[in-house]
Amino acid sequence: MSATDLVESSFRRTIVYIVEHNDAGTLGVVLNRQSETAVADVLPKWAELAATPQSLYIGGPVKRDAALCLALTRVGTDIDGVSGLRRVDGRIALVDLDSDPDRIAPLVEGLRIFAGYAGWTFGQLEGELDRGDWLVLSALPTDPIAGRGDLWAQVLRRQPLPLSLLATHPIEVERN
Repeated sequence: MSATDLVESSFRRTIVYIVEHNDAGTLGVVLNRQSETAVADVLPKWAELAATPQSLYIGGPVKRDAALCLALTRVGTDIDGVSGLRRVDGRIALVDLDSDPDRIAPLVEGLRIFAGYAGWTFGQLEGELDRGDWLVLSALPTDPIAGRGDLWAQVLRRQPLPLSLLATHPIEVERN
């Protein structure tokens, strides 16, 4: 998640879920940037499975014309070998949007579709971490499909003190 001092508009007060981190770089999606576009308007066959609110989310500044989908699999569901799903971590899976939603539906509790993604070249994210631009925190399985409210503050509130106090950090410090 972004630190309070990170004010770059694409990432200010964001929660970025890291989907992949390897020698080629890092790929993630911003979880808390809801767009005005309904999933039904762009990917109607997936709309019914989209978590509330059923909007497209802005996953990051890279390739906004491409969609990436994360799903929360049902407790106890084995998705190994299931076409159209690839486990990311725990109950979180990547969904191939070219697959059949009727096949995926019984396996997931909900999904979130992101336009674009956040990407870093090898070593770039580590440099930003060293500068203190980001806080590395564990995600709950439900974070990628969380709906309403200020997810940035919610994630901070569940951290131990003193980190949880950052949840009260004003959105516009200059107006405080």
